[in-house]
Amino acid sequence: MNILDKITADKRIEVNLRKNLIPTKQLEQSILFEREIISLATNLRTSKSGIIAEHKRRSPSKSIINQSLSVQDVARGYEDAGVCGMSVLTDGKYFGGSLDDLLTARASCSLPLLRKEFIIDEYQILEAKAYGADVILLIAAILTPERVEELAIEAKKYGMEVLLELHEAAELEHICDAVDMIGINNRNLKTFEVDINQSIKLSTHLPPDIVK
Repeated sequence: MNILDKITADKRIEVNLRKNLIPTKQLEQSILFEREIISLATNLRTSKSGIIAEHKRRSPSKSIINQSLSVQDVARGYEDAGVCGMSVLTDGKYFGGSLDDLLTARASCSLPLLRKEFIIDEYQILEAKAYGADVILLIAAILTPERVEELAIEAKKYGMEVLLELHEAAELEHICDAVDMIGINNRNLKTFEVDINQSIKLSTHLPPDIVK
């Protein structure tokens, strides 16, 4: 079992536990659930920088990055620097993140926020909305094309945007009409090897009108 398989297996257990702890009705009653979404896709199209800045404490490939940082300070710093949006890691076991980090970022800036997570279940989309995210990430490497479309359509029900992450040509079939943006990861999530040519090669095969 590679690291991506381990993360996904653990995520299924975690999501089932969270479903039992916090019912969907409670998430839907969040103050943030009715807020208007801030468009990351629009910001990317009109920005000179094109940067989505990330909040990450640690990762399986890098180990500890910065455990003592303040989410509030990071969010405000990114906004002051003029980034298009902010990506917030919410996985706890492997990345040291949490939904509270997303909540703090939402309270600290007016940037579009991406919930950076291994999303495998509609429940996680409700969580993202309830905790202030504008965008969800769908990773092709852990989802079938059919599942990507189902989750993307679910996100659209709540007005949220969808960023689809691809790594290789075989994943191009995951692209669907409900996806707003496509990101190409130069890092193979199964081996953690990096090849910067991946984005160059795949970019020519993406729909011309989609945000890359």
